[in-house]
Amino acid sequence: MNDATRPGGHEETADAAAPRARLRHVRWLGGGSGAGKSTIARRLAARHGLRLYATDDVMPDHARRTAPGDGPSLSAFKAMDMDERWVDRSPETMLETFHWFRGEGFPLIVEDLLRLPPEPGVIVEGFRLLPHLVRPLLTAPGQAVWLLPTPGFRRAAIDARGSTWDIARRTRDPERALRNLLERDRLFTERLRERTRDLRLPAIEVDTTMTEDDLAGRVAAAFGL
Repeated sequence: MNDATRPGGHEETADAAAPRARLRHVRWLGGGSGAGKSTIARRLAARHGLRLYATDDVMPDHARRTAPGDGPSLSAFKAMDMDERWVDRSPETMLETFHWFRGEGFPLIVEDLLRLPPEPGVIVEGFRLLPHLVRPLLTAPGQAVWLLPTPGFRRAAIDARGSTWDIARRTRDPERALRNLLERDRLFTERLRERTRDLRLPAIEVDTTMTEDDLAGRVAAAFGL
């Protein structure tokens, strides 16, 4: 593979190749909400002496650093109250307009990673790692993997955290808000499934029969750790 070609044989510009070469030490763990990304990333980072970069942790910072012109969906989201965000719109609309699902702020993830030293390596994790945005930054498809939780696994994981109603209870109709959130996240996982398949990127289906040890082993194997 030459420097002008992405994994899969697609052409890319020299501007795209530059950060790709500088991010060879990064492993990307994306996936749907409640898939176990944070748990597995922390476990592998500790076991293999890697730096952990959690994209959820930097969302407030990235929201502050995003200019309105670079984040129109973020600006619209900020202007909504809780009912407008989670009750009054359909899950499909919520999916299509959610700023992080649209890739707003992703350049700031790359900017942060480029500032980190190459040693030790980095595991970056979070739902914001959209396949079509990560793929041009890979030196090989095995540098990234996405976790695709079933609805049952996702609900069990959220219940275990004790955060099931954290957002929904702040609306006028908590039950409807929770249904909308769960359906939006299911639709997002389906989109990830389609895009990882279309882009020929590794993905792991996560259901309630899979233990944490099983999942950690499969992700480690995907990363070649």
